[in-house]
Amino acid sequence: MAIQTGAGMGNLPLEEAALAPGQGFDGPSGGEGVSTGSIGMQILRVFFENKLAVIGAAVIILMVLFCYLGPVFYSTNQTNANNALLYGCQNCAPSWAHPLGTDATGFDMLGRIMYGGQVSLEVGFAAAGLATAIGVIWGAVSGFFGGWVDALMMRIVDVLLSVPLLFLIITLAVIFKPSLSLIILVIGFTAWLGPARLVRGEALTLRVREYVQAVRVMGGTGRRIVVRHIIPNTIGTIVVNATFQVADAILLMAALGFIGLGVPLPLTDWGSMLANAVNWALAGYWWQIYPTGAAIVLVVVAFNFVGDALRDAFEVRLQRR
Repeated sequence: MAIQTGAGMGNLPLEEAALAPGQGFDGPSGGEGVSTGSIGMQILRVFFENKLAVIGAAVIILMVLFCYLGPVFYSTNQTNANNALLYGCQNCAPSWAHPLGTDATGFDMLGRIMYGGQVSLEVGFAAAGLATAIGVIWGAVSGFFGGWVDALMMRIVDVLLSVPLLFLIITLAVIFKPSLSLIILVIGFTAWLGPARLVRGEALTLRVREYVQAVRVMGGTGRRIVVRHIIPNTIGTIVVNATFQVADAILLMAALGFIGLGVPLPLTDWGSMLANAVNWALAGYWWQIYPTGAAIVLVVVAFNFVGDALRDAFEVRLQRR
């Protein structure tokens, strides 16, 4: 039996027409999926499909450029309070000379936001990195070894989680002399509990996988399994949580600065700037409050958008695992 087919095939038997390569419908049947590239490309594709995440990433990049490259093009005095009081304009409204006005000391607010943003971003990234590193190691070891090791390590986490985080940070900040490095250590050493619990949950499921059992049979040590197999296979959870950790660290830094436990002068941060601006809020000096508050909100929301998109993107990797 022959059928008339499309151009280039001529009259072919029905069986040959059905099997002819490259002609007609060659997609999957029965609802099967088609691979559209490597895992990395699929993750990027899913991420860039999220418009809010793209906007968030753009905001983060622009804020980093604003804080670190901005002072190169807009140079202001942000370290000498005496000169600012003597030669500056105190509480001046926005003008051509000072686009966002000045504060009570005479510091230019636009330059102040750049200068304070450097400290806030450095604390956010450094504290998040420290918390993630400690949490990943703690959770991976606890989940992989299990038994009494897991029970002991998780009870320590539970005890620390029972203490209010902000109260613990305030206590440590009061006991020790505030400094940039101390604030990073304090926030980092109190924020690792969340990553530890997340990675521990992943490790509990990964340790019974076939490839982990194969490494054990081949004589692989626990350290090798944790470093080469457990931690790399939790990278999705680690990256997503690290993104949220940066946002949380920036908020905690702002809270410490607002209650007067921020970095010492001549350094400043966004929280300390808001604390100083509150004293002048009733006087109508809005330019000392809203720009700084908007910077905090924009950065924190941007990191949350990016974190949500990364979580969706890494689900592709989980489906292909």
